Amino acid sequence: MVHLRFRRGLGLAVPLVLSLTASLGLLPAGASAAPIAEPGARVMDAPTLAYVVNTRPDRRTIESVKRAIAAAGGTVVVAYQRIGVIVVHAANPDFAGAMRAVRGVQSAGATRTAPLTAAGATDEGPVQLLTEQQAARTAGAAQAGAEPLEADQWNLRAIGADRAAGINPGSDEVTVAVIDNGVDDTHPDLAPNFSAAQSANCAGGRADTSAGAWRPYTPAIGHGTHVAGEIAAARNGIGIAGVAPGVKVSAIKVSDPVNGLYYPESVVCAFVFAADHGVEITNNSYYVDPWLYNCMDDPDQRAIVDAVNRAQLYAQRKGTLNLASSGNSNHDLDSDALVDGTSPDDSTPVERTVDPHACFDVPTQLPGVVTVGATGVRNLKSSYSSYGYGVVDLAAPGGDRLYQIPDTPSRNGRILSTLPDGRYGFLQGTSMAAPHATGVAALLKSRHPHATPAQLKALLMAQADNPGCPESYDQNGDGTQDAVCEGGKRFNGFYGFGVVNALDAVE
Repeated sequence: MVHLRFRRGLGLAVPLVLSLTASLGLLPAGASAAPIAEPGARVMDAPTLAYVVNTRPDRRTIESVKRAIAAAGGTVVVAYQRIGVIVVHAANPDFAGAMRAVRGVQSAGATRTAPLTAAGATDEGPVQLLTEQQAARTAGAAQAGAEPLEADQWNLRAIGADRAAGINPGSDEVTVAVIDNGVDDTHPDLAPNFSAAQSANCAGGRADTSAGAWRPYTPAIGHGTHVAGEIAAARNGIGIAGVAPGVKVSAIKVSDPVNGLYYPESVVCAFVFAADHGVEITNNSYYVDPWLYNCMDDPDQRAIVDAVNRAQLYAQRKGTLNLASSGNSNHDLDSDALVDGTSPDDSTPVERTVDPHACFDVPTQLPGVVTVGATGVRNLKSSYSSYGYGVVDLAAPGGDRLYQIPDTPSRNGRILSTLPDGRYGFLQGTSMAAPHATGVAALLKSRHPHATPAQLKALLMAQADNPGCPESYDQNGDGTQDAVCEGGKRFNGFYGFGVVNALDAVE
């Protein structure tokens, strides 16, 4: 899944210590109670779904709501008291409606549309493996002191990361958590910098820290490993280099073992785990399934936004900066309406028109999250990258195989990075752009170890280089603008505050 600010619909004037529940005026605790199923009542032939029940974050309320959950036929998977989020499994089709009327419950909803056992399709996007012939050609072009495959890493040179490494490669006191579908920590380019103590498998909503639980389910699943390499592949004379080759990287796996999707309860677990384990920065190259955009007029989707936002705000309060990809739909996230034909992606998608100011890509459009769009070798917005004035904060190399081809040994417009089983390959997407910005954030955190998430975000904006809106964005030459960039040289809808610059970050 390679989708995955002035966020006018999210009320950013509200301090970050407040949850999105408060800033959006979600329903307060209700005094009345709707009919609740009798304890032990059977629901015939109803599928079991996962739910989030969001409450006031105090022990008394949590315990009271737990009793109501049991009465409604639900089973508590885990309760995150500090943020007031309870993950539940239930087969009662009226479960969410019953819970919304319980005293202390502020929102509640299903986190999926398919039963817990249902299988679905998952697509990471086309991975192009680096062949032995390409590797030999690339290694033959390597300059003195560079990694063997670095000649194909046009992306490092585009943001000055190759030169920055000689000044400050980043501190091993800084850890970046890759919230994704797992990282192969045995890869020779990742093993030197991997932090197992800050890694887990959060699929399903509860953290599993057993050895290797954070690794991909199969070697064919390479997205998270690719992302990790872009951030922190070591400069060790093997393969490639990351943007911040001296920092630590951890893995928090959130992909479902059956269908590979990134459900809300798993992401809630990941943000809480990262915060509680001293992670300074998280990279989020995905969107929360099953909805590409979660609309606030739908009670289930509203509960999803509420739950994930509580978790990521908790991480911010604990000192964690969160970065996320803007999406690969070439959508203007500041427009009046968008067509979403992909949701829900765990059952049968239905085409719908959504208002991007009231329907949100999670987590990228949540308060305080740094949203990153993609560029190619020409420093131009990638053809697929979603954008939007006041939504995109920064841009970074994500590749563009169609219109921006580099003069490298492999002449591949995608991004070269690590893959499981010691392999290397090319991917493109805003999934690849976010880790470049994350790597620069890690370099800044290394230089400014006491910076808060808000201060670190400000430093990221300050070091960026903005190319300004292009005079024309007709990439295929058909006479039609493929996207419209609004704004000026300092801030615009394609690049936000600009393209990240690793060299500026360390100088």
